[in-house]
Amino acid sequence: MAPKNQHLWLTEDHVELDIEASADALYAMVSDLPRIGAWSPECESVDWEGEVTVPVEGTTFVGHNAVGPGRRIRYSRHGTVLKAEPGCAFSFITDEGGRPSTAWHYTFEPLGDGSTRVTEGYEVRWIPTWARILDVPTNRHKELLRGMRTTLERLKAAAEAEHRGASTPTEAQQESRS
Repeated sequence: MAPKNQHLWLTEDHVELDIEASADALYAMVSDLPRIGAWSPECESVDWEGEVTVPVEGTTFVGHNAVGPGRRIRYSRHGTVLKAEPGCAFSFITDEGGRPSTAWHYTFEPLGDGSTRVTEGYEVRWIPTWARILDVPTNRHKELLRGMRTTLERLKAAAEAEHRGASTPTEAQQESRS
């Protein structure tokens, strides 16, 4: 549930979804930020800054986004990984005008049946006044909630397809057994 002042300003919120995959597998997918464009309705792509094979706290990147009617409004943001705890939590913060702005958090809670509850959330730490003014009439909060739900639903579809693929023999493997 959104904080009481959410109707006036973006502050923080989250969504969660249970996914039939391990916390480690889901962490590996989410922390591989260049893949996020496959799931996010807003972020199109991410480029690591420097040679990154495994992100750690302090790793930096540039995210490229598209929003608005027909996704015609395009912008890029620098970001920094805040937390990288495999199988547990992954967080990063994006910059707005050279200042740390919005932190994005993912947590992974194993449910004991082989599935994991994934929570995606945001926390606005600072945004410029002009952006605050636009938040209310554009209902940015509702847009972010919808985007986080879409991201987790697409992550679920991809993770469960990968999980099924890993546990189900391929047609070629089945034919070779005949």
